[in-house]
Amino acid sequence: MVLNRPHTLSEIASLIDAKFIGSADHKVTGINEIHMVVPGDLVFVDHPKYYQKALESAATTILIDQEVECPEGKGLIISSKPFDDFNRLTRHFNPFSPVFSNIGEECTIDPSAIIHPTAVIGHRVKIGKESVIFPGVVLANDTIVGDRVIIGANTVVGHYAFYYKKKPEGYDRMHTCGSVHIHDDAEIGALCTIDAGVTGTTTIGKGTKLDNQVHIGHDTVIGEHCLMAANVGLAGCVRVEDHVTLWGQVGCASDVTIGKGAVVLAQSGISKDLEGGKTYFGSPCSEVKEKFREMAALRQLPQLLEKLK
Repeated sequence: MVLNRPHTLSEIASLIDAKFIGSADHKVTGINEIHMVVPGDLVFVDHPKYYQKALESAATTILIDQEVECPEGKGLIISSKPFDDFNRLTRHFNPFSPVFSNIGEECTIDPSAIIHPTAVIGHRVKIGKESVIFPGVVLANDTIVGDRVIIGANTVVGHYAFYYKKKPEGYDRMHTCGSVHIHDDAEIGALCTIDAGVTGTTTIGKGTKLDNQVHIGHDTVIGEHCLMAANVGLAGCVRVEDHVTLWGQVGCASDVTIGKGAVVLAQSGISKDLEGGKTYFGSPCSEVKEKFREMAALRQLPQLLEKLK
């Protein structure tokens, strides 16, 4: 999330009544979670296991629960509850704004776009030329839809990110203030769900086609001309490079990269990065020839056990 103007370290710290370490004039230009940070961003960390990752990330301001040595060129804000204070900051700069009509405020919709009257368009949504939005579609706040995009009936774009912190009293959701960008010539089937980024942007690349009932998690970035069959489910922060094909019911864990031109056969489970240009199968999946050899060997196992009796 980019702030409406640069804020100083002392300004940000004062919003949550926290101590800071570093120059009072140190600039904060954005707020992002760890997977999406760029220079100028503030990120939070609340566990020693991840201190180093946060401190060495591109983020230049770290909201942290312990006083540690401040890296050169960065600023620290000390908080007893970094997750809660991160939520306080994102809510301050991007508060929840409900929509009470079919089309929200500050929208930019090309006159050639076709939008069914039962669709709901949030605030600050942009819809490009000749795009078609079918009945029951919901485009949440800040969604961007390119030119010639088709979005099937009852699809929801930009719902809350599935991102929670477990606390003794239950699960606390991180405030979602990101968005979704669907690029030109993409097609989204019926009953799909595409979650907004937590603080960044979930992206569907140019010319990519999603079948019905596909789920795309928060901050996932899908490249150009990908194909995903029904019931594909991608967790948050997945990177899908160009020309990838995922067949029906493929599932993918978070923070995984699927290389350019990879093909994953139906009902496979992806738990780690996949190299591009290869075909995969199984759960956990591996190259299809290797997996088929494993399956053939397993079919022979009962006979081998009989011989050992």
